[in-house]
Amino acid sequence: MLEVAKPHFPAGAQQSATVANPASGASPDLLPHFQLEPEDVYIVKNKAVSLACRATPATQIYFKCNGEWVHQGDHVTQHSTDRSTGLPVMEVRIEVTRQQVEKIFGLEEYWCQCVAWSSSGTTKSQKAFVRIAYLRKNFEQEPTAREVSIEQGIVLPCRPPEGIPPAEVEWLRNEELVDPALDANVYVTPEHSLVLRQARLADTANYTCVAKNIVARRRSSSAAIIVYVNGGWSTWTQWSGCSTSCGRGWQKRSRTCTNPTPLNGGAFCEGQNVQKTACTTLCPVDGAWSEWSKWSECGAECTHWRSRECSEPAPRNGGRDCHGPELDTQNCTSELCTHAAPGAEDVALYVGLVAVAVCLVLLLLVGVLVYCRKKGGLDADVADSSILTAGFQPVSIKPSKADNPSLLTIQPDLSTTTMTYQGSLCSRQDGPAKLQLPNGHLLSPLGAGRHTLHHSSPAAEGADFVARLSTQSYFRSLPRGTNNMAYGTFNFLGGRLMIPNTGISLLIPPDAIPRGKIYEVYLTLHKQEEVRLPLAGCQTLLSPIVSCGPPGVLLTRPAILAMGHCVEASAENWSIRLKKQSCEGTWEDVLQLGAEPCTELYYCQLEAQACYVFTEQLGRFALVGESLSMAASKRLKLVLFAPAACPSLEYNIRVYCLSDTQDVLKEVIQLEKQLGGQLIGAPRVLHFKDSYHNLRLSIHDMPSSLWKSKLLASYQEIPFYHIWSGLQPFLHCTFTLERLSTSTCELACKIWVWQVEGDGQSFTVNFNIAKDTRFSDWLVPDNEVATPALVGPSAFKIPFLIRQKIISSLDPPGTRGADWRTLAQKLNLDSHLSFFASKPSPTAMILNLWEARHFPNGNLSQLAAAVAEIGKQDGALFAVSEAEC
Repeated sequence: MLEVAKPHFPAGAQQSATVANPASGASPDLLPHFQLEPEDVYIVKNKAVSLACRATPATQIYFKCNGEWVHQGDHVTQHSTDRSTGLPVMEVRIEVTRQQVEKIFGLEEYWCQCVAWSSSGTTKSQKAFVRIAYLRKNFEQEPTAREVSIEQGIVLPCRPPEGIPPAEVEWLRNEELVDPALDANVYVTPEHSLVLRQARLADTANYTCVAKNIVARRRSSSAAIIVYVNGGWSTWTQWSGCSTSCGRGWQKRSRTCTNPTPLNGGAFCEGQNVQKTACTTLCPVDGAWSEWSKWSECGAECTHWRSRECSEPAPRNGGRDCHGPELDTQNCTSELCTHAAPGAEDVALYVGLVAVAVCLVLLLLVGVLVYCRKKGGLDADVADSSILTAGFQPVSIKPSKADNPSLLTIQPDLSTTTMTYQGSLCSRQDGPAKLQLPNGHLLSPLGAGRHTLHHSSPAAEGADFVARLSTQSYFRSLPRGTNNMAYGTFNFLGGRLMIPNTGISLLIPPDAIPRGKIYEVYLTLHKQEEVRLPLAGCQTLLSPIVSCGPPGVLLTRPAILAMGHCVEASAENWSIRLKKQSCEGTWEDVLQLGAEPCTELYYCQLEAQACYVFTEQLGRFALVGESLSMAASKRLKLVLFAPAACPSLEYNIRVYCLSDTQDVLKEVIQLEKQLGGQLIGAPRVLHFKDSYHNLRLSIHDMPSSLWKSKLLASYQEIPFYHIWSGLQPFLHCTFTLERLSTSTCELACKIWVWQVEGDGQSFTVNFNIAKDTRFSDWLVPDNEVATPALVGPSAFKIPFLIRQKIISSLDPPGTRGADWRTLAQKLNLDSHLSFFASKPSPTAMILNLWEARHFPNGNLSQLAAAVAEIGKQDGALFAVSEAEC
């Protein structure tokens, strides 16, 4: 404990006489100036606190606490010199204990003050108050549980316990911190009350008020807030048809208590859900024939006729028409019924017609022979370069002629580890007014020599590739195993990687890899539990998370990464961004769709169900969206599965609510195959809106004499945020049914899936649980190929020679606009002209995108027709001389 005592010298005039050895640099005309003054402090528990002050120029400094001098021995003094002024500096510290403060507790507050002396006089510092910190246990007011209607305002009061310093208050919702900065619907008043402007279903939770200061942290009792929804009637349906087809009957219309459906104890709708009214239906009258008319006179053809009408009575009110013919004819004889023998004039006419027909046939045969003779000198492989006559037939499937071994031969063999290509020896020379082709070979980029390309064999073990990959630093972030991985070895000829049944592929165009380089490239699909993608606010994952690499690969032209998405895109409802994970592991926005790109390294073509990402840097990508209005919606795929066998009385139906992308569906199918599940019906698509409403599922129309549901509630719910985030891929609900007899094998019911104030779908379930139902063929898309890696020309629909000719013809500006811009317009890609124009070869970018969108079932004839239309705008475009080769 510090002792309070006066210093050894008196105040006033005697003070200066007691100063021993003042600093040589001290100025006799300066009063002390405090550089550091004591500040208010709190004593926590029994821990002493320290007070400090520093002054210049000062010969002595002492503390005075509550008017009493602190004993000289309780001061810790430190001397120094101010380097800038050369004046002496003195710093003094003391400690204050809890016992010293409690000694005068209740009389006044404990305070301390510094007094500094110099030869010119004294200076006093500000007062520093020392207080004992505490926080009471009991809240002065705690929040209470409430039930409120949706969109009603809520105020939860909270008055924290008494404490020094005053406690800070924060709120917890289901043990998670409530941050008003992230939710505009929430704010905290200066009196610490929590205010919800409009109650939402998502606000149903337990709320806790938390008070804390430097001493302790106190929690109030939790208050349960239940947001209920009162039921509301839907609009009336149309009146049904009359119950009788003839005479007096009745008709009805109905409505349901689903606008909205009562929730969390909300009141059910008042009034009738069915209305009936009387109706009268006119009885149908069947038609009947009238009497036959009289026979007509016998005509030159030796026939006469008679007729009747369906008019006694005519059919009305839906009655049946008359059955039978309206007209009756018979043979007859009279003076008009005579047939003259053919004369010589008729014979001459018939002979002349036959002669003309024979001449036309002969002329047609002569024309066909002349045409074939002219085409006979044009080799089949070389003719492939004519866009307008060959229709883009792939070079790799044309047979080569035995008598011409120097023709282009491209026969990829994926069962070996090398592929060999031989350049064409056939050069083309265009005549006047033709398209000027470069001198030399059409396959001039390859030269006349042979090129060997190493690539992964389909028979090669995936483990070998993974073993090689495991030596790299980025391997730790890749999925283990090769089920969702494709890989291959590529050079300047390019190629394609695909993960089967996922819609995910990577196109490496020709010349994207520098010549002389060979890269081992991989493409992987990540499960969402393997990669942490942080989402904020209303953001949601719209696509699978896909990696392609290795990172740092140098590409001279953009590769195209194709993957599915589940967004119903519109500029007024969505802000969509392409995210890429950096080397440090953080996710960065590299592109905002619809906005001007800030870099030429990335571009994205967004279509109805897929996006195509142009990238010159390989890495990990994902498509993330942020809703701008409650009309924004995502596509969900609803899929029903049930056990293939039912040995017990219980039977489970699982309803999956998936993001509408092929990769998620593939994973669920594999999971259900392991569980022994069978598919019930075809999947349905549901548009899930950003309306904060949960997804509801219910089962109806089940025969109660055969089955009963073990579900206690009338429906099940999947929370809105679980679906909207997109980070929980396999959300599902299970309906547990029980059959009343083991002999029951037939199940017929309806399952409804809907979002309140949103879209809905229903499934009609009608199947035999004793039969073996297999997965349908629709589960594997028709356009998927089994080979995950294609290398060289076999990976492209457009033959290499045709591609080079289109690029060299359309890249330069053409007359009357016959260039790459017109091709983009005809392929509905004119919204991306600025991106294409930024590349050295805009035509190559257009053809690469066409390859990514239409492989493997693209219609080359349509592309040929588009190019041919451009050729009609310029008479010299794509003209090919008959004397070529």
